Amino acid sequence: MSWYVVLVVLVGLERVAELVVSLRNAKWSFAQGGVESGRGHYPFMVVLHTGLLVGCLVEAAHRPFIPWLGWTMFVVVLLSQGLRWWCITVLGRQWNTRVIVVPGLQLVARGPYRWMRHPNYVAVVAEGIALPLVHTAWVTAVVFTVLNIPLLAVRIRTEEAALDAALHK
Repeated sequence: MSWYVVLVVLVGLERVAELVVSLRNAKWSFAQGGVESGRGHYPFMVVLHTGLLVGCLVEAAHRPFIPWLGWTMFVVVLLSQGLRWWCITVLGRQWNTRVIVVPGLQLVARGPYRWMRHPNYVAVVAEGIALPLVHTAWVTAVVFTVLNIPLLAVRIRTEEAALDAALHK
């Protein structure tokens, strides 16, 4: 169990790194005339993602490690982190945990964005299922996923509307 605690703490530290990058990018975006949308859902997103990490630790304390499931899900966690940081790197200053769009900037169409509009959410969904299942925390995986579905629907609609508004100004 101690190695799983380390994994969850490392994912938590990764989230802190995301917030540091996000704050830096937000300052840049606002300095360029960026407009923020969807503030209302952001606190729920923070609570949900924090709850994922806490739920993993609490539930895993009462669950066995099943090697075939745990190691498979560990690989999915690593792949989701790789995809997440690929998205962050490709978007550069335009990436943010909030929805901030700088009018006049072109949509990014390279990296994973060549194939889909919101590849970061593939990473979010995969990690939200895989991280708990590394240590058989299936209730956490289900609860996170069920709560994340409507959040992602709101988030994607918000991003699409903000991008559409910025592109058609």
